[in-house]
Amino acid sequence: MASKASATGEQSEVTGERAGVSAAEHEAAAAVVAAGQAARAAAGQLRQMPAEGLDETLRAIAARLGEREAEVAAANSRDVQAAKAEGLASAFVDRLTLGPARIAAMADQLRALAGVGAEQARVRVRGLHDGLELQEWRRPVGVIGANFEARPNVVVDIASQLIKSRNAGVLRTGSSAIGSAAVLIDDVVGPAMASTGLDPAAIQLLRSPGRQTAFALVREPALIPLVILRGSGDSTRALAREAALHGVRTLAHADGGAVIYLDSSADQKLALQLIESSLDRLGVCNRLNLLLVNGDIWEVMVPLVTELAERLGVAVSLPPHQHRLGLEWALEAGSEATITVAPAAGATEAAGIANTETSGLAAAVVAEDATAAGQFLDTYAGTGVFWNASPRLLDGFKLLSLPETGINIDAVPGPRGPVTFRDLYLRQYAVVPRRPAV
Repeated sequence: MASKASATGEQSEVTGERAGVSAAEHEAAAAVVAAGQAARAAAGQLRQMPAEGLDETLRAIAARLGEREAEVAAANSRDVQAAKAEGLASAFVDRLTLGPARIAAMADQLRALAGVGAEQARVRVRGLHDGLELQEWRRPVGVIGANFEARPNVVVDIASQLIKSRNAGVLRTGSSAIGSAAVLIDDVVGPAMASTGLDPAAIQLLRSPGRQTAFALVREPALIPLVILRGSGDSTRALAREAALHGVRTLAHADGGAVIYLDSSADQKLALQLIESSLDRLGVCNRLNLLLVNGDIWEVMVPLVTELAERLGVAVSLPPHQHRLGLEWALEAGSEATITVAPAAGATEAAGIANTETSGLAAAVVAEDATAAGQFLDTYAGTGVFWNASPRLLDGFKLLSLPETGINIDAVPGPRGPVTFRDLYLRQYAVVPRRPAV
């Protein structure tokens, strides 16, 4: 998730009307086609390598992160300093920054992913007549595109998921992170792939800034049939619309903003702990955005919440609100450190507010009353729902112990929630002669 254009400069790269085809658009289209063709040509090795070899590649990337930490840190420092010089928002700079702890966490996640067993490539469904049987086969998509915010760790997250799922990829990040991304691809991911017998060309990075490249990425259905989209809501929706016009499927992570509802039966200490833990990072999509408080405890809890927020450096927006209830503060330049607090008559009403006023990313209920909690859990229709737990848990690694490519909140069948390597495949039905049991 990325901030608005005034905060990051990214949204302007991917929104706006097309006014004819410019030289820049021709150049961007050519770059995307060249990257897609190179990735497709190298994809064969990914399909053929044993699962153990793919896991060896992931461990090699983790090792290279440690070996090249100084180079990664230096490139990232240049990106961060440039972002600060432009006056970009603190939440944006936080997402852009790769400190030692984050680099170490990236390596840990790669090793954890390498330790996860591969999905079974062929599964028997049932026996058919005439000695035949139906099998379900998993096949890689081929080349998957990804457009994501200026967040360098996502480069490795997505590259690792593509490798694990045997897909090649064409990646594009926000302009502010291109320097960091280039070092991660050129000095870490690529050499690690080569060291284990994979063609580094399978993971391509687009290095031209500007919205033209983002739009070009979603206009090549024959070459890049699926594109993962992450970023601010408006920019991601613009790209998703463009992709649909060109027959490109997308997995979009456009909007965020988590909800917590404090029921009248909420444990006060636990409620404050969960609120605080949900505000540990203000620039991420699953942070607390809207706090709903049961009317019976409003007078008690609101002063405590306000005091806690003040200690954390977070502003509280109380009724009457001059903005829509579900406004995602992480996207508001200069106001990221804000939460909305509003009353709710009960668990069912609170879940209804979360359903209608927010993106449907994640919501939590804090309640000792199991009936009230059940009402909230049954009514909320979003991607992740939590009882006496932080909505920050809606994260691939925290929830599934797997890195994610993003969090899909579409209200349609398909991969929903954190999207991992297990979701990046095509289902194929195969009818074959039944083999006798051994």
